[in-house]
Amino acid sequence: MGVVNVTPDSFSDGGQWFDAETAIRHGLDLVDEGADLVDVGGESTRPGAARVSLEEELRRVVPVIRGLAAEGVAVSVDTMRAEVAEAAVEAGAILVNDVSGGLADPVMPRVVAATGVPYVVMHWRGHSSDMDSRAIYADVVTEVAEELRKRVDLVLAEGVREEQVILDPGLGFSKHAEHNWALLAGIDRLRELGRPLIIGASRKRFIGRLLADSDGEPRPFSESDDATVAITALAARAGAWCVRVHQVRPNADAVRVAAAWKATERPPKTSTGPERGRSAG
Repeated sequence: MGVVNVTPDSFSDGGQWFDAETAIRHGLDLVDEGADLVDVGGESTRPGAARVSLEEELRRVVPVIRGLAAEGVAVSVDTMRAEVAEAAVEAGAILVNDVSGGLADPVMPRVVAATGVPYVVMHWRGHSSDMDSRAIYADVVTEVAEELRKRVDLVLAEGVREEQVILDPGLGFSKHAEHNWALLAGIDRLRELGRPLIIGASRKRFIGRLLADSDGEPRPFSESDDATVAITALAARAGAWCVRVHQVRPNADAVRVAAAWKATERPPKTSTGPERGRSAG
């Protein structure tokens, strides 16, 4: 999944694709580089970001989605608003990526149910203005899995079909660095929820902090793409369904490497106990 931020203030590339024509060209470039989906968003969810109006979000994303869909691109919409999701699907989007999992707009699950498109339900504890204060966990993998399970039960109760649901553990959303790493290491446990899993680590703050220089200055967002590729390979090997990234080609290559590795990997040998007639000691 390649990212097209039609915003002036996204954390990693705000303003680069704010013009609709430029955003459409960028989306087409991402497809040429190997993106299976192009995720179009019109509202920044970086920590501390203020929300934009409904009208402004529609103005930003609908022309881009319509333009990409007209070129045959598989487009998803990154939105927390039901009205934007509905307009995006009408414009040609084939997936709704809701970072709030239906919590920001209670109407969202019913709208998604009516459209029938796949629905990414992300783990979320609150808006960007205060989400860092909610990053309190005793066992982050267990708690995120349980909160996602509850969200899935609620969206299913609103009419969303089980086969529509895709899950996202929400790296960076009400999560500190240690929580993000634990969730990545716990992908196998998250997969026990039984739904496809999308991982969005690309250019997140916790990577920049890991790669900080000797003075403790975090690596700039745009210079953490190599580390994102490493996460992509590990996530794909662990069974993630999709990765959401800013730089597509190297991450698509990483997915291919992980798939080839997994396809030729031998299962571990299992012990059958001591041979007959021999002592176990």
